Amino acid sequence: MAHIHSLLHHWPLLPPVTALELLHSKFADTEVRNVAVSWIEKSSDDELADYLPQLVQALKFDSHLKNALVMFLLSRALANINIAHYLYWLLKDAVQDPAWGRRYERVLGALLCLCGVKLRAELEKQSHLVTLLGAVAERVRQAGGSTRQVALQEGLENVQNFFQRNSCRLPLCPSLVAKELNMKFLSKLALVNADPLGEEINVMFKVGEDLRQDMLALQMIRIMDRIWLQEGLDLRIVNFKCISTGKDKGMVELVPSSDTLRKIQVEYGVTGSFKDKPLAEWLRKYNPAEDEYEKASENFIYSCAGCCVATYVLGICDRHNDNIMLRSTGHMFHIDFGKFLGHAQMFGSFKRDRAPFVLTSDMAYVINGGERPTSRFQLFVDLCCQAYNLIRKHSGLFLNLLSLMTSSGLPELTGSQDLKYVFDALQPHNTDAEATIFFTRLIESSLGSVATKFNFFIHNLAQLRFSGLPANDEPILSFSPKTYTMKQEGRIVHASIFSFQKRYNPDKHYTYVVRILREGQTEPNFLFRTFDEFQELHNKLTILFPLWKLPSFPNKMVLGRTHIKEVAAKRKLELNNYVHNLLRSSTEVTQCDLVYTFFHPIARDEKTEGLGATPKAPEPPPSPTSGRVEGEVKLSISYRNSNLFIMVMHIRDLVSEDGTDPNPYVKTYLLPDPHKTSKRKTKISRKTRNPTFNEMLVYSGYSKETLGLRELQLSVLSAESLRENYFLGGITLRLKDFDLSKETVKWYKLTAVPYF
Repeated sequence: MAHIHSLLHHWPLLPPVTALELLHSKFADTEVRNVAVSWIEKSSDDELADYLPQLVQALKFDSHLKNALVMFLLSRALANINIAHYLYWLLKDAVQDPAWGRRYERVLGALLCLCGVKLRAELEKQSHLVTLLGAVAERVRQAGGSTRQVALQEGLENVQNFFQRNSCRLPLCPSLVAKELNMKFLSKLALVNADPLGEEINVMFKVGEDLRQDMLALQMIRIMDRIWLQEGLDLRIVNFKCISTGKDKGMVELVPSSDTLRKIQVEYGVTGSFKDKPLAEWLRKYNPAEDEYEKASENFIYSCAGCCVATYVLGICDRHNDNIMLRSTGHMFHIDFGKFLGHAQMFGSFKRDRAPFVLTSDMAYVINGGERPTSRFQLFVDLCCQAYNLIRKHSGLFLNLLSLMTSSGLPELTGSQDLKYVFDALQPHNTDAEATIFFTRLIESSLGSVATKFNFFIHNLAQLRFSGLPANDEPILSFSPKTYTMKQEGRIVHASIFSFQKRYNPDKHYTYVVRILREGQTEPNFLFRTFDEFQELHNKLTILFPLWKLPSFPNKMVLGRTHIKEVAAKRKLELNNYVHNLLRSSTEVTQCDLVYTFFHPIARDEKTEGLGATPKAPEPPPSPTSGRVEGEVKLSISYRNSNLFIMVMHIRDLVSEDGTDPNPYVKTYLLPDPHKTSKRKTKISRKTRNPTFNEMLVYSGYSKETLGLRELQLSVLSAESLRENYFLGGITLRLKDFDLSKETVKWYKLTAVPYF
């Protein structure tokens, strides 16, 4: 032991995150732990705050109460109020540990003795506020349906009385100071910020739920985000705070301007989870200008990639559309982490979470900018794979942090079998290229999962409101962000369908021009509404006025193609008749907010010009010409252990001979090859001009000298079932032009000269 101790003191400094492992229970020697703490002391306050929950757990494993780790934590708490604040709440929560509660009580007592009168008074105020909120939440939870609102109102009045005597910092974050309750909102805890320039603080106080697992999952995601940012990758992660303040109770920050996917999807009916456009149209409603929508779509692509990687690595399960949220700015994020490390909920003998992570067709619609695959989806795949590989480089850190929490009493993190899930998910023995291929297959598997959409649909049925209409604080129509009244707008005197126009954004459809004349106006206004938007108005009117006789709505079912001019002309007459009869209904119907919100001008009404004109259809792609550039292919070319690795990553902007979407695949040869023994092929992608492959084609047993005499011939072909496969483009690369000692990743232009 003496020899080991002397070696430790001559050992090169370990990084703090690596030294954390020496604080685990298997390293019980005091001297080893002292040296580990001396290395951890080098960490910054921000790093220390990130790893504080694990350090508090590590206090269990020292032989004596007065030890290097306790002294280190207390000294750093005295030097930084953030550390003191979070250490206080972590200790306060840990006091309930049945085996180690007494030890934590003593460390907490030491912290309160040392921190000073003012900070001690502030922490005691926070504890008092938490006690009051816990009592209100428990009382509401136990109250019956009709008495619940009364219990909530009375309980919050007690909290308001507390604020009349003093302002108070929140356990979530010491920089948030609340001075009173906003009693207008009883569905959430809305606190008035003591800073006159600060935004309102919205939080939720929960009882009956163990929030420690949520805290741990959010901590892991926050550390992932820090790693990505340090590597120059901003995945627009939404980090929100959550803190456990005692047994089965705690506080969660509410993210402003956000809705659950369920709320967004059920605006399109209970089967909204099976439709492709709800998310895109919801984002367009809040981002009407084209540049705003593009920015929101970009935020969605990046944040969705971050969510896919984080939820896969952590094995976050029980994913449904009530615990995935979307901000109006396009940022997607997950909430409620009650199931993780692969502990999926079961439906009979089946796992409810059948896909590796949640990636549905309505998400792909936003990513692609429409129904067809585009190069934007290739960006999404690249972001996922880059983010995944960056986290894999820090596999040891995540396994260390989770390992230190196995003694915390979390039911889903109890031992090595739970850590094995993360170990397997990180694929630590694979190369970056192998991991890229692996994660690409996960994306394909998730996108093709019908089980996810069905899970969402079941959740829609279970959660659907009895009325089917939005609550007061939500938009009443999916395409209008606000609600409008007759008093605001002016009474409608006349409305009719003036004409119709063909549109191509995001997909081909017809829109109907509505002519509106209001009381006191001499000139009419013109609005643009789709058939589906008229149908949404009618559906919600039938819910709102079940006993009123409303005009019948045109049948949506059409035999044959729905986007042809004859169908649009017929629907124009039917919709005109519907609007005419609707405005002659009873005044309760004609003057309701739903009708006036529908006929209120929105951003697209002000921008569209040329009421009689029909926009031209986009030009078809030009026919292939010999030698012409026909798209690009992205390749990774590398060489190791006598093997040449050709990774076919993406192809973009392919041009097919008849203008339809091809079924592309890639074929390669090493020339010269008179017997065609070097042929390699990828799988076939269906109906796309922008396929993603991420497939490795390997040539074994070649020396660098031999390869210097060879050329790589690459062809892209379309696989056809009823005729011969046809050539889409190709390229020939001289391998002597490559530095085979390193990987080359590059886009190459394809030309339409076939090889014979």
